[in-house]
Amino acid sequence: MLRDLQHPSEMFSNITPNWYASIMGTGIVAVAAASLPVQFPGLRVFGVVVWAAAAILLVLLTGATAMHWARYRSTARGHHLDPVMAHFYGAPPMAMLTVGAGTLLLGKDVLGAGPAVAVDWVLWVVGTLTGLAAAGVVPYLQFTRHEGVNEKSAFGGWLMPVVPPMVSASTGALLVPHTPAGQARLTLLLACYAMFGLALVASLIVITLIWYRLATQKVGEARMVPTLWIVLGPLGQSITAANLLGGVANKALPAPYSTAFKAFAVVYGVPVWGFALLWACLAAAMTARTARQGLPFSLTWWSFTFPVGTCVTGTSGLALHTGSTVLHWAAALFYVGLLIAWATVAVRTAHGSVRGTLFRPAPLPTAGPLP
Repeated sequence: MLRDLQHPSEMFSNITPNWYASIMGTGIVAVAAASLPVQFPGLRVFGVVVWAAAAILLVLLTGATAMHWARYRSTARGHHLDPVMAHFYGAPPMAMLTVGAGTLLLGKDVLGAGPAVAVDWVLWVVGTLTGLAAAGVVPYLQFTRHEGVNEKSAFGGWLMPVVPPMVSASTGALLVPHTPAGQARLTLLLACYAMFGLALVASLIVITLIWYRLATQKVGEARMVPTLWIVLGPLGQSITAANLLGGVANKALPAPYSTAFKAFAVVYGVPVWGFALLWACLAAAMTARTARQGLPFSLTWWSFTFPVGTCVTGTSGLALHTGSTVLHWAAALFYVGLLIAWATVAVRTAHGSVRGTLFRPAPLPTAGPLP
């Protein structure tokens, strides 16, 4: 145990915000299992077990983060000024929101419906507030304080602080039926759509910058290539949010607005789903190219999980609203890919954690071009 560290206490010295990506990646496996249109025997039980694992990881990692701040305050206080690490402050809110959604969808089998709703409300409120803070503070720091940022710097991690409001929009839709009818329910629905727009427009700007950087500066450092998959996150999550919100719009809005929002879910979702497929192919090709040259394992590999999981939930939502058999089986196929990616990354992370390798300080990657 921890044989790569000089002392076991060193495991708390390098707890960075990007560790929460492991909870996001684990939690989305459970959430996607609950919403999959093609249900297999034992899938729900598997989902409950994975949700419980994600919830336990959230508690443990939050405790480790608190220990990191208590013992290594100067290091922790410097994360927000690092032009790469600061963006991963979007990971903790998304981890809380994902575990919260899993609690409502699957945890009720263990906790009961009432406690599951209560836990989800707490995690949703805390996750939404911290996510909105990340969406505002991190870009502000990037615009005013971060040094060395230029046209070569854009990478998938720039999406991390602006995507949490989109996750709040999709997970908030699950809470709409559990909100008192009237102004409270209407306010929640409209707030979710506002966060949908906030995250969507900001994400489109960042994705454009990433495309430009790839076109002019090429792929980038090998260890950063997995972050290209993060682009699928706002795409898949926006499809998920549009379909979930469209499905509950009639509980807060009268026709024709509720009908329009339900139609918007498909009118918006199908074209974006097509672009997500294009990006998935491009990301897979660039990842395979880099792997042939050497792709070292790091926490960035968790980028293979949560973004793909959002494509599963988005495809599942489209399948539900369109009745398309192709989309039903596409969601199942994507889920199989998600399981393979999650199992691979989880095993590698567990191995690196037991040895202590992942707790050792490492030089932060850059987004520069490959030599």
